[in-house]
This record gives sequence, C-alpha cells and structure tokens, in this order.
Amino acid sequence: MNAHPSIPADTWTVAGRTFSSRLIVGTGKYKSFEENAAAVEASGAEIVTVAVRRVNVTDPNAPRLSDFIDPTKIVYLPNTAGCFTAEEAMRTLRLAREAGGWNLVKLEVLAEAKTLYPDMIETIRATELLAKEGFEVMVYCTDDPIMTKRCENAGAVAVMPLGAPIGSGLGVQNPVTIRLIVEQSRVPVLVDAGVGTASDAAAAMELGCDGVLMNTAIAEAKEPVLMAHAMRHAVAAGRLAYRAGRMAKRRYADPSSPLAGLI
Repeated sequence: MNAHPSIPADTWTVAGRTFSSRLIVGTGKYKSFEENAAAVEASGAEIVTVAVRRVNVTDPNAPRLSDFIDPTKIVYLPNTAGCFTAEEAMRTLRLAREAGGWNLVKLEVLAEAKTLYPDMIETIRATELLAKEGFEVMVYCTDDPIMTKRCENAGAVAVMPLGAPIGSGLGVQNPVTIRLIVEQSRVPVLVDAGVGTASDAAAAMELGCDGVLMNTAIAEAKEPVLMAHAMRHAVAAGRLAYRAGRMAKRRYADPSSPLAGLI
C-alpha cells in the first residue's frame, strides 16, 4: 500500500534483503491454490511461508503452489512446521536448500502437539547449528526476552515471538514482553502466530514490531481475500501509528480546547 507522498518510505531488511510490505502470510488451510494466490495478492505480501513437509515433491501431475504463486516474484520462506526435534527440523531445511536453493528459512521446533509451543532448548540448538551451515534463520520462539536474545546470539537473523498459540486468533497476549523484545533486539522482530483480526495486527505493529506473520486469520476468515486486504491496511496503519508516537495515557480528562479565557 502506497503511503502519502509526504511520508518517507519505510522498508525493513532481513539478511540483506529489503522489503516494503511488513506482512508475511502463510500457504496452509486455504480451500484452493487459487484462493491462496488471490489472498496473497490482496495482502500485498512479498514473502510467503511454505511448510516443507507438506509440499508436493513426488507427483509432477498434481498442482503445485508455484503454479499459482510465482517464486520469482514472491519470496518463498521454507519452514519446519510439524517438526518436534532439532534434528528433524535441520533435516527438513537441508532438503529445502537442496530442492530449491533456499538459505533464508523459518525455524519451528515444537514442544508438543496440544499447544504447539516452541521447544526453546531444541530451537536454540538448531539455530546455532543451522547458522554454522550458512542458513539465514528466522526463528519462531516464545515471547520471552531472555529466550529471544539467546536465539539472536545463536545466529538468528530475525526473532518471531508468538502473540498467542498458533491458530488461536487470540491476539497479542503479552504486549509488555513483546515491547521488551523489540527494545533489546538488534535483528528484526515479527509477531508470529495468534493474530485473529485486523486490530490484532495493528496492535502488534504499534508495539514497534518490524512485521507480522499470519496464516489462519486469513485462511479461515469467511472471506479470506477480503481479510487479506484488511490485514494489509492494519499492518500499515499500526506501523504508521508507531512511527507517529501515540499520545500519553492520562487518568483524567484533558480538554481539546483550553479552558482559560473562555467567553
């Protein structure tokens, strides 16, 4: 979405790649590849996440995501959704690099299936090993400032704290810790998981995050393409509000017009 000409351009950079859109969208749960592609276009996203373990690599006659979302125009971000150990995640990303040449990747190492919370011990171990192999690792992590700093120190090129459990749609549950993560991080911070509607995306951006990643919020909306368009505007509005600097909160009223000198 183009800003007003008087507003300076506002891009973000990860691993040497610069993007204008601060919205990253997923490619799961859509009714069809056509719907997914239309939602990506409406969102204005320049990056899409792709679950490597769910990609069709065996049947050349079956439709593929790349037939609908052009990887020469949209950056594919392979992720390790569904992996529960560091070894499993690393093997998956090595396969992705072998198949598509991808170095910029999203790491998820889950602790258990009910909450889909990340196993931070395995996540940090995998981050360090993958970074040594030349991967540029964007890391899904808990909203814990200590853990995100350890991910960064392990070589992460971006940290992606959850706003709420994956697919829950609850919005950012811990804004205080997200803000602490933003304040301390030297790499991009993107809220990943938990966004349910446009106001959640705007709230995440108002905390100073560099971006928001979402899948279910768009894919499971009654009108996914319409929701994708809404999220595009919400992320842009939240970023503008953060740049503008919000007014101070007050306990009592403060008149918009001075009370002194009234007729």
